[in-house]
Amino acid sequence: MNKDTKSENQDQPFKFKTKNNIGYLTLDRPSTYNAFDHSMVKAFETLLQQLRYDEETRVIILDGGDAKGFCAGLDIKVYAPQIFNMTPIQAYNAQVRMSRLFLAMRQIPQPVIACVHGAAAGIGFSLAMASDLRILAENARFSAAYINIGLGGADMASSYFLPRLIGAGRAYEYLLTGNWMDATDALNLGFASRVVSKDEMISTAEDLAKTMVEKNPMGIRMTKEAINCNLDCAGLEAALNMEDRNQIMMSYTYRMK
Repeated sequence: MNKDTKSENQDQPFKFKTKNNIGYLTLDRPSTYNAFDHSMVKAFETLLQQLRYDEETRVIILDGGDAKGFCAGLDIKVYAPQIFNMTPIQAYNAQVRMSRLFLAMRQIPQPVIACVHGAAAGIGFSLAMASDLRILAENARFSAAYINIGLGGADMASSYFLPRLIGAGRAYEYLLTGNWMDATDALNLGFASRVVSKDEMISTAEDLAKTMVEKNPMGIRMTKEAINCNLDCAGLEAALNMEDRNQIMMSYTYRMK
């Protein structure tokens, strides 16, 4: 396999390739608006496990491809009938398996840049939240749709990510109502990094990704790790301890070259 390019696997519910150290991950279930079914969960889980130890791929660009929207969430037509035939343990395991995808997105060393067009609901919203940067098309919109189908409004890591990204006050509103957040509100609330036309999303993400690729790979990895750890750290001293450790480790890395 060419070191600069990984071939796409056409059997997967998404397309993935790496070129010039940038991974391109495109959801590819357009007939269902990229809704997650069992195959998507399993394939996504496997890919994230592989990326955790992938030194070639340094940044990920995630997008919704040719679907009318980024991701409609869970494929209810597939999951709903099966849930009623599951034991409580089976249902819990299925829930856990899906939700841990968003933990895995934070555990991989590569920054993830989500390019979102159209609707991102439920799991689609969580994919955007779990990403490190968000580039939105002008028609992008988000909904914590779980509450709208009779489930709890806090699901798939939304109760963790959203208050940290936009503040608890507005997060409560979206999680309790399932109302839509449009691209303008997302930018004003600090949820989005950029709002551009749909045609400019990937190129905008590539510009950011290329800038990251030029940096020391270990530095990028440790920066993502430090931000994730310090979101939940006990206080300023704990945050400084993490930063100090990383900087000294990086300085010795340079000395050893």
